Amino acid sequence: MPNTEYLKIPRERVGVLIGPQGKTKETIERASETSIIVDSEGGSIAISPHEDAEDPLAVWKARYIVKAIGRGFNPEIALKLMDDEVMLEIINIPDYVGKSKKAILRQKGRIIGKDGKTRDIITEMTGTHVSIYGKTVAIIGEMEHLQVAKEAVEMILDGARHKTVYSFLERKKREMKLREIKMGPPI
Repeated sequence: MPNTEYLKIPRERVGVLIGPQGKTKETIERASETSIIVDSEGGSIAISPHEDAEDPLAVWKARYIVKAIGRGFNPEIALKLMDDEVMLEIINIPDYVGKSKKAILRQKGRIIGKDGKTRDIITEMTGTHVSIYGKTVAIIGEMEHLQVAKEAVEMILDGARHKTVYSFLERKKREMKLREIKMGPPI
């Protein structure tokens, strides 16, 4: 059985993690068969498995759910990480543009797009969820879809034009649809 996992989330996200009357935290604990201890002052989180937990990955799943909430996702979307097929990817913007606040802000604006258009297109075309928070872009989705969304975000961070990214997304969406048709419905 895995031991206790520790992580930190931004203090302003602690309230979202706990939820009204602690309901969100309880929901995560129940779904993942874990106990979550939250230090509201520092944003430190400790996640421990229940003794009777059946899923050996429960603590890691809970950790990713907490991490996703810390990266700006609402808890409903973060809870999708309980599914073994759904993953979280976090892209660190300074890795692409350096530490310049101006450059980070500009790239965040490019990823979000006018009135959120670019983020919405990435989300719609890939079937993923995208959150831009702090200096990161976080993506939740199934592996193949997540990879396409990640590639689109990286293209934007590398300076590609939006039109190029949209064309790439269109092509990938068609390819995924064709693959799904060829494979047939899941049994």
